[in-house]
Amino acid sequence: MSPSPDAAPEPGPEPAAGQLPAVAPQLRALRRRASLTLEAAARAAGLSPAHLSRLETGGRQPSLPMLLALARIYGTTVSELLGETVAERDAVLRAADMEPTEAGGWTYWQAGASGRGMQALRVHVPHGSQGDIVRVHPGEEWLYVLRGRLRLRLGDAVHQLGPGDSAHFDSLTPHRIAARDPAGVELLFVHTLLQSPTAALCLGPTTGETP
Repeated sequence: MSPSPDAAPEPGPEPAAGQLPAVAPQLRALRRRASLTLEAAARAAGLSPAHLSRLETGGRQPSLPMLLALARIYGTTVSELLGETVAERDAVLRAADMEPTEAGGWTYWQAGASGRGMQALRVHVPHGSQGDIVRVHPGEEWLYVLRGRLRLRLGDAVHQLGPGDSAHFDSLTPHRIAARDPAGVELLFVHTLLQSPTAALCLGPTTGETP
């Protein structure tokens, strides 16, 4: 259920006046490193070229699912998209070194080192945020509910998860994540990172349905 490349772009917060998001120049540099044209990268992400161009120039700020999409397409990590660098690939990541990052209303913390075959995040999903975003991509995902209650839609099935519950699924299954409680939900989230710029991914809102 891949959206058309000319589908309406995902709504998102505009950057503050005079502020160029740090991710914007990284998006363009990493796309070029992957030897992808603007049109090819936009098509792989289910975006219009105009929308991707606005992301690359700072006209729009990408959501966390959008960052995950582009990271897979470019064969990199969300950390690298954000311009974060790690001096050494340590096996241990201390809590004091986990800086929160906001993207599309979500807040997340890196819970693993960059440059690995999978990416680990601690994520806070607010209530009502991005519940209409459908994700479809190669690989696997695993999530574990730390606090709050989660509504997880996998294909046509809807699952309600509480603290201590987890899910492990094939990411080619269309899936949606939404918080059930007003306070949101906090998750541990791990996904495989396909090191291929040709990895296909569909990402976009669907209207008229609840997650």
